[in-house]
Amino acid sequence: MSVSIVRVDASNAGLLDTIAPDVFDFAIRPDSLAAFLGDARHVMFVALEDGVVVGMATAFEYFHPDKLPQMFINEVGVTPDSQKRGIGRQLIARLVEEAQRRGCQSAWLGTTPDNVAAQKCFAAVPDAEGPQTFLLYEWDLKD
Repeated sequence: MSVSIVRVDASNAGLLDTIAPDVFDFAIRPDSLAAFLGDARHVMFVALEDGVVVGMATAFEYFHPDKLPQMFINEVGVTPDSQKRGIGRQLIARLVEEAQRRGCQSAWLGTTPDNVAAQKCFAAVPDAEGPQTFLLYEWDLKD
């Protein structure tokens, strides 16, 4: 079966009505989706197979006062039945192309050291630099 990679925007948000299991962490929230798609700095690509979303990748462009813009690749998900077919790699490649189109200095993402499958996927995208070690601090702001 053929997979197509499509950028999601307000005009085709209905593509997210049919999503394979485990592509997203949770159910789509209409208010969050509208805010995401309403912000030009955010970008989402989905992988479609027979009208079903089998993969997705999201990112956002951000700015510093002393640097060119960068793109942070926030999330990549592919349904387990469609993994190991290059879908994640294709989605990331499209986000990297979008970052280049926007004039970003770099595009980057992070993953956990034990996520070997993700590391293989990310390393397979052309021109990827090797992984770097960094520490993550997180603040849980919910009650």
